Amino acid sequence: MSIPNMNSLRCFYTRANSLLLLRSSFSPVTIPVRRLSSVFDSLSNQTVSSVSDVDTKTQASPGAISSRGEDKPEEKHRKAAGSSSARGWDPGEVVMNKKKGKVRTSWVCESCGHSEGQWWGSCRACNKVGTMRRFSEGSSEPRGSGGGVASGGGSEGASLAWLPEQGVAQPLKLSSVIDGITHQQWRISLPGLFGNEVGRVLGGGLAPGSLILIGGDPGIGKSTLLLQIASIIADGNDLAKPAPVLYVSGEESVDQIGSRADRMKIETDELYLFSSSDLQDILTKAHRLSPQALIIDSIQTVYLKEVTGSAGGLTQVKECTSTLLRFAKKSNVPVFLVGHVTKAGDIAGPRVLEHIVDVVLYMEGEEHSTYRLLRSVKNRFGSTDELGVFEMSQAGLEVVSNPSGIYLSQQNTDSDVLAGLAVAVVMDGSRSFLIEVQALCATGSTVSRHVNGVQASRADMIIAVLMKQAGLRIQESGIFLNVANGMALSETAGDLAIAAAICSSFLEFPIPHGVAFIGEIGLGGEIRTVPRMEKRVSTVAKLGFTKCVVPKSVEKSLKSLGLKEIEIIGCKNLKELINSVFRG
Repeated sequence: MSIPNMNSLRCFYTRANSLLLLRSSFSPVTIPVRRLSSVFDSLSNQTVSSVSDVDTKTQASPGAISSRGEDKPEEKHRKAAGSSSARGWDPGEVVMNKKKGKVRTSWVCESCGHSEGQWWGSCRACNKVGTMRRFSEGSSEPRGSGGGVASGGGSEGASLAWLPEQGVAQPLKLSSVIDGITHQQWRISLPGLFGNEVGRVLGGGLAPGSLILIGGDPGIGKSTLLLQIASIIADGNDLAKPAPVLYVSGEESVDQIGSRADRMKIETDELYLFSSSDLQDILTKAHRLSPQALIIDSIQTVYLKEVTGSAGGLTQVKECTSTLLRFAKKSNVPVFLVGHVTKAGDIAGPRVLEHIVDVVLYMEGEEHSTYRLLRSVKNRFGSTDELGVFEMSQAGLEVVSNPSGIYLSQQNTDSDVLAGLAVAVVMDGSRSFLIEVQALCATGSTVSRHVNGVQASRADMIIAVLMKQAGLRIQESGIFLNVANGMALSETAGDLAIAAAICSSFLEFPIPHGVAFIGEIGLGGEIRTVPRMEKRVSTVAKLGFTKCVVPKSVEKSLKSLGLKEIEIIGCKNLKELINSVFRG
């Protein structure tokens, strides 16, 4: 019997030890989905007997989520939200394993989404230079007897299989689809003052199965907005029972989200928090929880393991958004996405991202201002003319009941310094705003003209008309125009207010308190009408103004509205304007 060599025994022991270490390093790590209430308990250093989690490795049955002996969410909300089997979808149908295949390289325009087989200096579709990006996608092969075909996912030697074809689907008559469906039953209502403001921007409520993209500058309040929306949906209302909402963040931990919710006084028990970037893991958790809504913060942080590139890249963003779209349509669960913006203010990623989603919302606001504007730039379920106005406070976003007060400064009729101030009525979407136009005519100034918040060409035209048609000798005066509080005056309805402000400063005659101006100025000095005159005048009357200067052509129709608290003054041209407002 031969004795083994000591070197052989040492080599065998080293390999065995390496295999044990390698096996232990790949042990499954479970990440829990935690209730907001359990996060509060952990933040306050209280003893928690059990944490509500969804564990894909250790749960014995799908949907089993326990916390302090509570009922399972699927059993508790089976009637209200419906189980995943009733919704007719499965995570394996949304994201499936990839197959090996040949690698095909293509060039895609990040602006319009046009693809080419080879690189060109500019995009042949939108003619933009430097927007073509290279990525590789796997060529798909038939899946065998299943009949499905895996579409390209962008990974070398692999392809991504999406939803299979539904053979039972048949064309349906429009009458059978809309029969018995009402707006209240179809939409998910958002109750309360804040919910009504957001619902109005969305087109009357939250549409089931919709994919909503929210963009805005860093720190503008996107996460705060979504956390408040999640709280409203989770609390329920008179038409719907409380339902679970899953809030997923790839940038913040669960404790950070819970700290913000504690500061905002959100105490709902049906809001679940989850911190992850793996989209397949996120959809598996959502499948078990069966939420009423899913929130992803943000789309640039999630990724698919089977897709090439890092999170936030061209391919990853496009494929992850397409996956979430299929999830939303298959499960009928509305999905909110947060999108980062570039230096130019556009949502980062390919331009095709905005074409995939159903709704695109932008949050806007000045750098040093607490006011926030929620604007819709795309909406498949409503109008894009709506605008939501909020104010950021310690408790979150609050609705501004009087948006016109943002752009109006305090007026004091006893001071001559206020000569050169006029109030214009402008429209932003379906809402009317009152803004303050300021003018200063300085004789002998070294600066001939300076404008801020007004189009320079429009200001030059109004000044020229005042000199030619109204006879004002302002050639030797330096003229300064400004719109208060950083507002930009873009529509022609503010022409009359600009002219009135210049006349007030040049004549050193303050405009009486409580006078507003609505109208467009033509090259002949005539005052023309603008759209939605009735809505503008009604807003002026509600805010306590006593007089409103309008074009002569609409004076009779506006007086027939029966607004007794306001006087309608009609003027044909600028000379009548000066005689009506500045006569001593």
